[in-house]
Amino acid sequence: MRKVLVVLGIIAAIGLIAYHHRAGIAARLMAAGLESRLGADRLAELGEGLHLALCGAGGPLPGPRASGPCVAVVAGQRLFIVDIGTDSPRNLGRMGLPVGDVERVFLTHFHSDHIDGLGELATLRWAGGDNNQPLPVHGPEGVGQVVAGFNTAYSQDVTYRHAHHGDTVAPLAGAGLTALPFSQPAAGELAVLIDDGELTVAALAVDHAPVEPAVGYRFSYKGRSLLITGDTVKSPNVAHFARGVDLLVHEALAPNLVGMMNQAATKMGDPVLAKITHDIPDYHASPVEAAETARDAGVGHLLYYHIVPPLIIPGQKALFLDGAGDIFPDYTIGEDGVAFSLPVDSGDIIQVSDGL
Repeated sequence: MRKVLVVLGIIAAIGLIAYHHRAGIAARLMAAGLESRLGADRLAELGEGLHLALCGAGGPLPGPRASGPCVAVVAGQRLFIVDIGTDSPRNLGRMGLPVGDVERVFLTHFHSDHIDGLGELATLRWAGGDNNQPLPVHGPEGVGQVVAGFNTAYSQDVTYRHAHHGDTVAPLAGAGLTALPFSQPAAGELAVLIDDGELTVAALAVDHAPVEPAVGYRFSYKGRSLLITGDTVKSPNVAHFARGVDLLVHEALAPNLVGMMNQAATKMGDPVLAKITHDIPDYHASPVEAAETARDAGVGHLLYYHIVPPLIIPGQKALFLDGAGDIFPDYTIGEDGVAFSLPVDSGDIIQVSDGL
């Protein structure tokens, strides 16, 4: 008993000393952590291959683990972003991906939840990286108007940051965004945006009517491939170009869950929410339809993203799937931070992160 009391006394003494020196201890830990974090090279750590991470797994409705739609794609050491929704630029930092290294952005369409992080991403890349040119933004016709609007909205911010930090941090030549528009390809055709012998990035038409143009993107790198649908109903064109890809990243709206929301809104006398929940199922694919596409295209793995509504209640994932797992069992329901690696010279599809 005496030995136990002695040990407890020592522990208490150590705790008291630590409490009185807590600021100094915290400072040393923070310094060590900063050195480790700032010295890390997450892109090099990923290894040679095609990699994907969800910087935003959700849609326009807020969810605790589902920020606005955003997909980070790493091909070798090159970092690309497909769509950039609410909070997703900050998630890149949380995932250890260097925002200053973002090479290009690809927009699927111009709904607000897919573009509203664009200004923040451009600012973080400009003021937090060594970039002397604006951030290139690929998108179908209309992207020029979107980019011009963000450049105008952030013009005063650019002035302030350059006046404060100068060219070392915020060179005027690197501020803002540059639009790279392309015509939406016809069904059965691809619009090739990058083709350098190792990496190919191409756009394909999807059906998100009445939203038009709307596209998805197919990435191929050294024998590995993935396809990101953007927002779409079940589409033969998606199935065609997804044929045989390693990873299909497909949007999904659960009509059964949205129907419950519609019934509740109607019962509570909320005509706005009732109208929205009545309208939105007709231009999104269900989890079952996404699973059918994955099965018919013979893909390696299906990753659900742009998940509507947010999944916040225990057991809700089963309701969301509504039997989709029986149709295509090789699936993952996306959350912020979920990531996959497709190593070259391999057929492996490796989930390297379950989320943030």
